[in-house]
Amino acid sequence: MRNAALVLGIIGGILGMIVGFFGYGYVEFVEWFGEVPDLAEQVDNPDLIQAASFLSPILAIAGGAMARARALWGGVFMLLSAGGLYYAFGFGVFTMFPIAFTALGGVLALAAGRPDEEVSHF
Repeated sequence: MRNAALVLGIIGGILGMIVGFFGYGYVEFVEWFGEVPDLAEQVDNPDLIQAASFLSPILAIAGGAMARARALWGGVFMLLSAGGLYYAFGFGVFTMFPIAFTALGGVLALAAGRPDEEVSHF
């Protein structure tokens, strides 16, 4: 399960980077060139879009990379990433796979305990 969480986190982070590039770029484009009525209007909270565009993919990739060694931290990072993407961009055609991959990777990382060890399995 830890390997699956690793792969899902990294793939979800890469897909989240693509969404983030377009989200951040759209905000910058509208700020630079101004709004075009009925075509390109500024989002309600541009700072949230830009912060989520930057932080969510980083959390997903870092969480995926951590999933084998520190499953608890990796799982929490991936779930935070999925929540950030959902909160900033909503659930749509381009965000469903990054959100689903990172959320599933986070759940798998949290469920990947090692109950046969005497110490804490995270």
